[in-house]
Amino acid sequence: MTEKISKAVELIRDAKNILIGAGAGLSTSAGYVYDGERFEKYFSDFGEKYGFADMYSGGFYPYDTAGEFWAFWSRNILCNRYDQTESEVHKKLLQIVEDKDYFVLTTNVDHLFQNNGFDKSRLFYTQGDYGLFQCPTPCHCKTYDNENIVRKMHAAEKNFSVPEELFPRCPKCGKVMTMNLRSDDNFVEDGGWKIASYNYKKFLSKHQDSEIIFLELGVGGNTPGIIKYPFWRFTLENPKSNYICVNKGQAFFPDEISERGIAINSDIKKFLDLI
Repeated sequence: MTEKISKAVELIRDAKNILIGAGAGLSTSAGYVYDGERFEKYFSDFGEKYGFADMYSGGFYPYDTAGEFWAFWSRNILCNRYDQTESEVHKKLLQIVEDKDYFVLTTNVDHLFQNNGFDKSRLFYTQGDYGLFQCPTPCHCKTYDNENIVRKMHAAEKNFSVPEELFPRCPKCGKVMTMNLRSDDNFVEDGGWKIASYNYKKFLSKHQDSEIIFLELGVGGNTPGIIKYPFWRFTLENPKSNYICVNKGQAFFPDEISERGIAINSDIKKFLDLI
């Protein structure tokens, strides 16, 4: 493992081009966990009333009323998107790549990259953003910044409910909006999403024959078709590339790229500290 880490550190330090694929494990390493002490800090009351023990489960709980739904979600968005502390992990990662030609592909929806200094034009949030609402149908392909209404709903929360007059409504059809999170075919890929997708494809095209590091950080098995599998394929197709996977307990790759692949079973923060 020591030899693997040394090799990975050397490759990343010397690299001129890096494509970062970031999953939930990166946010976890930064302290943004959905259970344990952090859940108890923000949602112990919800846990006691409804019986769930983590924020993820709270997002899928079948609440009896829309007021309860928005009471949970306004608080969830607030603590995981807006009232964030600085992330030492993301800032360290930025220090490592800011002088290189880099791009970030992420399934995370917490906005931690932008909130910690990453260039927006080098980011592609494929699965949405806690900070955006959309029409649930949707009746049109547009999203809406939600900070003001989220703060109003949270401030008005009482007895696990939010008043109906504060529910966010679509300005076109009047339906109660929902989060811009990919969960079904109704996910809105708005103008910003399409620009980011274009920038990602442009970066891939630019470096398809270049020396490049595909750096996968904290990507699990929920949506491997977005980051993990493409990174393996990119590495296989480009003999000048290297693949580095850092993931505590889930670091692996197929035999086909074993000569240019490194799997490091470690906490991401500890690995970045070495670099």
